Amino acid sequence: MDEPQAVAARQEETLANVAAPKSAPVTGGARATPAPSQSCPTCGATPVGARVLPVPVQGAAPTSYVYAIGRIEPRFPLPSVEKEFAQVTGRAETAGLTDRQAVQKVLSQRPNRYLARQLCWVMTIEGLENYILLPRDPADLDVLIEALRPTPSPLDIDVAIGVKGPVAAPDVCNGLMVPILFFDQLYSFDRDSLIKGIPRPEQMQPEAFTAAAGELFDRIMQMADNAGATDNHRALNYLAVRYPAIYAKAAESLAANSALSGLSVTPSSLSGARKILDVIFSFTNRNSDVMEKFFCRVDVSDEFPFLVTKLSPYYDR
Repeated sequence: MDEPQAVAARQEETLANVAAPKSAPVTGGARATPAPSQSCPTCGATPVGARVLPVPVQGAAPTSYVYAIGRIEPRFPLPSVEKEFAQVTGRAETAGLTDRQAVQKVLSQRPNRYLARQLCWVMTIEGLENYILLPRDPADLDVLIEALRPTPSPLDIDVAIGVKGPVAAPDVCNGLMVPILFFDQLYSFDRDSLIKGIPRPEQMQPEAFTAAAGELFDRIMQMADNAGATDNHRALNYLAVRYPAIYAKAAESLAANSALSGLSVTPSSLSGARKILDVIFSFTNRNSDVMEKFFCRVDVSDEFPFLVTKLSPYYDR
């Protein structure tokens, strides 16, 4: 077995050893072998390509869902993989391409898929390394490759939705020990495209609307410790990329000389068997100092949050 293949085998063996509990998904990888009988509810392995749905296990930790917004970048787990990649790149037609364009072109070619499987895909949030990404479906490797943009921009945004797994072993990603994120959905866009795709109120000038929408999006993204792993942050991140009404309201308030002054998330009075959160937006008039509040309800019980109540006025109780 040559060195790159040995690296892949070691990575697959490591991922099998840190497989998620029965209440969490398990990524595909090396062919699993039956585990010995253990009292530990998180032990065991899964056959190749198997797709495991979360199943509650008595005494096991609850499934931790993630709705993260950040940036995805590939890294070499070992120098040998980097050397193998350099040899392949040397045989490719890369004249006139930047380093990033050359990497994207090489990984996009079907014969080089083995390189994409050996790379370590890291999601950074606000410049900090938060997750190592692994697809629950092996076919989603293409989605990871597509997230590697030929011409990167500081405004690029990647959204990963999945289940938070254990912390990676030191030999998985060149010593980087962060949680593994087994993702089910991954999509990429840029900040300007998001804002341009939001319906603009007819009475609002394009420049003013863009400024108001951009400020609200940045406010959500800059909230402390928003790794998309708590229910509050999952609700906020879901609204930021899936609910344009909050941007329209921010623009309308700005036109009325009211600025966004607060953003909070609290458990909803409707919560019962399901986790429902009230996301509250506060706007304060710059002249009268009068505050208006609006809220919407988001259900975060499962992996994919969804809207329960549309944006409407909020009254303190």
